[in-house]
Amino acid sequence: MRVLIIGAGIGGLATALSLHAAGLDCVIAESVAELRPLGVGINLQPHAVRELTELGLGEALAEVGVPTSYLSYTDRYGGEILSLPRGRRAGYHWPQYSIHRGELQMLMLEAVRERLGPDRVRTGLVFEDFVQGAARVTARLREACSGRLVEEDADLLVGADGVNSTVRARLHPSEDPLLWNGIRIWRGTASGREEFLDGMTLLVAGSNRAAKIVAYPISARERARGRALVNWVAEVKVGEPGPAPAADWSRAGRLHDVLAHYEDWRLPYLDVPELIRASDRILEYPMADRDPLPFWSEGRVTLLGDAAHPMYPIGSNGGSQAVLDARVLARALALRAPDVPAALADYEDERREATARLVLAHRELPMEETIGKVLERAPHGFTDIANVLTPAELADMAAVQKRITDMDVRTLNERPSWSVLHGASLSFGQVVNVV
Repeated sequence: MRVLIIGAGIGGLATALSLHAAGLDCVIAESVAELRPLGVGINLQPHAVRELTELGLGEALAEVGVPTSYLSYTDRYGGEILSLPRGRRAGYHWPQYSIHRGELQMLMLEAVRERLGPDRVRTGLVFEDFVQGAARVTARLREACSGRLVEEDADLLVGADGVNSTVRARLHPSEDPLLWNGIRIWRGTASGREEFLDGMTLLVAGSNRAAKIVAYPISARERARGRALVNWVAEVKVGEPGPAPAADWSRAGRLHDVLAHYEDWRLPYLDVPELIRASDRILEYPMADRDPLPFWSEGRVTLLGDAAHPMYPIGSNGGSQAVLDARVLARALALRAPDVPAALADYEDERREATARLVLAHRELPMEETIGKVLERAPHGFTDIANVLTPAELADMAAVQKRITDMDVRTLNERPSWSVLHGASLSFGQVVNVV
């Protein structure tokens, strides 16, 4: 079996590593001419870290990522509303990592080239369309440098080409555009910062009903030097919901636009305006998603990661869910080979409804209801959250966060591995729901 993967992001690279580990052949076609460590910070949840560890990347992740200790919600003055343990502190056998997306992509890319061969990631090839028959699918690719049309045959085509997926557009040509909820996001990183809190906490301050700031360290190497590379995310409600305007995830943002909302913010342990000013580059884009799809696969073509289920970035789920997709897809193909349509049916049964529930849960912005009560009851700050929220309200807030981010600790720790031993006779029914 030969699989052609469109896109060399986290989802595409995880798919290549998973297929290789399951004994299947694949090649990646990537539109950019050169892959570089771009982007900002992301979080990998323990369920994704388990899969990457089983793919042999555990030590590499530990060398570059920060094992997240707590997720701390505060008001805009730094008053702690709720602090939740993360990763191993929460009882998982695997950590949660806060990590630079570009560094994660590069270590995965290095592993793909080392294990599969340097020619298995082909850059500068822009996917345009596909045609398929009963036994094969042919992808039509365009060389970015020459404009020459290249046709590639495969047993399966996987669209891992991100939020603006062309593969998805070919499978669903009449689909509605990206949907914006009216919240504008600015993102950046600032290096050489002093550590705040315990140096491993993911901080969420304020509310995106007005303005919210998310900040967390993303470099183990900086932390070893007693400093921090801090990723920050600013979220502000600026418009009304509707089709996403200018949904370009590499669009440059302007410093004065974001600072206008945070100029007077001073947390006890973090100078927010100074953090924003210290960033070399600011990105700006809408908080947007798409409605869940009725199907991901058609014949010998399927979708994966953000191409299949783009969701709001509020539960640290984007990259993690792409890794889970990759592992389940590879397992299904290995156990069903050579019956690709049957494997894709198993893959969708396992992943489509589960990720659709996450998309819809994220869309509710469920944490905002409780945080909004804090703003209403203590608009100028508080000294003790017990004077603002009841124990039941705090418990509800914790339960909501677990619903959009976590999986059951015992389920993850005890379920069998998804790794497929070559030649093993297993049924796909042994794979359990992961969300």
